[in-house]
Amino acid sequence: MVCGGFACSRNALCALNVVYVLVGLLLIGVAAWGKGFSIVSSIHLIGGVIAVGVFLLLIAIVGLVGAVHHHQVMLFFYMIILGLVFIFQFGVSCSCLAINRSRQKCKTLLGKDPHAKCLTCGEKMLQHLDEALKILGGVGLFFSFTEILGVWLAMRYRNQKDPRANPSAFL
Repeated sequence: MVCGGFACSRNALCALNVVYVLVGLLLIGVAAWGKGFSIVSSIHLIGGVIAVGVFLLLIAIVGLVGAVHHHQVMLFFYMIILGLVFIFQFGVSCSCLAINRSRQKCKTLLGKDPHAKCLTCGEKMLQHLDEALKILGGVGLFFSFTEILGVWLAMRYRNQKDPRANPSAFL
């Protein structure tokens, strides 16, 4: 077997989609964890990350089925939708990393005694929210670049002929 052949491309695409399933579950879990423990529930980024996680999970299942069966139509839509998920996930991840402390503060959290020695509940929640956003942004940004690899692998795999197929078949 030659590296980069049909079986290698299929196995790499299947492995990448299994990783995408795990990343989708991770994004959903971390976002739900960040939203569940936070008083500040008005930040729409958490909902965006959950949406990206669910969408990545669904598209990974489509890619996995398309890769196992060498289904041309599924792989085509997988490539297109994964490219769109990359754009959206990249934007949401950059937003999670770029949001600063002053944008997270709510009006109810600003009443702090300047002479107090300990942190108020609002400050603790802001620290927790800041940590959750940094984790979400970092994980999302890292795996958004692997989606370009997924598009390239799917395009390469679509254009390869199955060696077990009928020799007179087109692809």
